[in-house]
Formats: sequence, structure tokens, C-alpha cells
Amino acid sequence: MGTLDGKVALVSGSGRGIGREVALKLAAEGAAVVINDLDKEPAEETVADIVAAGGKAVACVGSVVDEDFAERFVNTAIESFDGLDIIVNNAGYTWDTVIQKMTDEQWDAILDVHLKAPFRILRAAQPYIKANPTDYHRKVVNVSSVSGLYGNPGQANYSAAKAGVTGLTKTLAKEWGRYKVNVNAVAYGFILTRMTEANAGEGDTTVEIEGRQIKVGVSQAVIDRVKTSNPFGRPGTPAEAAGAIYLLCTQESNYISAQVVTVDGGAR
Repeated sequence: MGTLDGKVALVSGSGRGIGREVALKLAAEGAAVVINDLDKEPAEETVADIVAAGGKAVACVGSVVDEDFAERFVNTAIESFDGLDIIVNNAGYTWDTVIQKMTDEQWDAILDVHLKAPFRILRAAQPYIKANPTDYHRKVVNVSSVSGLYGNPGQANYSAAKAGVTGLTKTLAKEWGRYKVNVNAVAYGFILTRMTEANAGEGDTTVEIEGRQIKVGVSQAVIDRVKTSNPFGRPGTPAEAAGAIYLLCTQESNYISAQVVTVDGGAR
């Protein structure tokens, strides 16, 4: 028996990285999970891994910033599993530069994926949640960052978006308490994913996102600084990041709401 048996979860950006680990953890604890990724292959691979392990999952492929995505995402959960209990807003990426070089496109793209997309998903979920009360608590976990709490050079867009996630989280916690929904956020520090892997120093590493080539990775010097400044002497892992979200999805967290939990190994 899993702690989330019978629950239905949406996890955006769950084909790779932290989102994938969140989906695997929730599924292992009994939740049926709707997997989302920009690309079909990683989404279907995560679904296949969950099903092979005896869990339940379906894919909802596409960009969270598309105008019709939120309704399609929510409806996939309801139509596939006849419910909606957990929403994890995880999808996102960074597109960094100092403010004097940042374009409107760069600003808008990051605000859209990190703030507007979660807003739309939550807005789309509200009618179902209101119309289908439960005798247990539903859960929302929004993914934020220490950049949104403290700022970070070169990330005016990302830091502003993640600070906005805090406001969205705290407001929805007050609006949705009447529906027995806990709304919290996790603010990650340095978690080692494909977006933060060390570059080999042989030119920029990029990934294609929404038709744009986005630079990813950090210098080895950055990772070395994490190792010396973090009390644990290392970056966090995606599985550890997922564990924090899982904790906020359990019924043991029923009286925790409107909180932003910092997940950075005690670095700050």
C-alpha cells in the first residue's frame, strides 16, 4: 500500500530531470500520474517506466505555454483517471543574461513558462476541484528557486518569475483552503540536472526549447564552489529534490500551507 494510493497527479515537465523523479516517486507511492514534456520520446519513456514498475501513467505532450495546454492537461487527468488530487508545477528552463542585454522576448519567455503557465493550470483545475469536494486534502506544489528568494546575477527574468511563484502560492493557499487544498512551493538551490551539468570547456552546450537554442550547463568552477560552500559538500540530486515535493503531497502535510520550503542542503 502506497501513501498516495488512489490519488491522481499532474506533473509538468516530467519527462526529464527533477520532474521525472517526482513522477516516479508519486507513482511508486500509488498515484496515477499524467506525464508532460515538450518532446514525445522522454514523456513516453517515463510513462513506460512507471507502467513497467506496476504503476499508472499517461502522457500529455506539449508546451505548458500553449494557450490550450492547461485545459488539455487537466482534462487528461480527469478523462484518464477520473480525478485530480495533486498538481506539481515543475516545467521550466533558464535563459540568462545581464539586464542591459536581456530582450523583451527573453523576459517574456521565462515569465510565461515559470509564472503564467502555472497560473493557467491552476485556473483550469479550479472548476473541477470546487465541483468535486473530497474528505481528504488535495495538494499543489509549485517549483520555485532560491533565485526567487535572494536574486541571482544574470537572472532578472528567472528571479522575478520565481518570486512571482511565491505570491501565487500564498494567494492560492488562502483562496483554496476552503476546498481542502494545501498550496505550497519548494525553492531549490543547486540541483544537478542537464541544465546545470559542468561544461567541458569546449564551447557552449545548448538545448532546443520552443525553437530556440538555449545555453545550458555551468563551469566546473561553479560546481567546485558549491562543493566548498554547501554544508553537505555537493549539489543536490534530482531524487532528493523530488523527495521534498513528495513530502508536501502526503496527508502528513495537511496543516502546512502557503509555505516556501527551501531545498538547498542548508547552503543559506
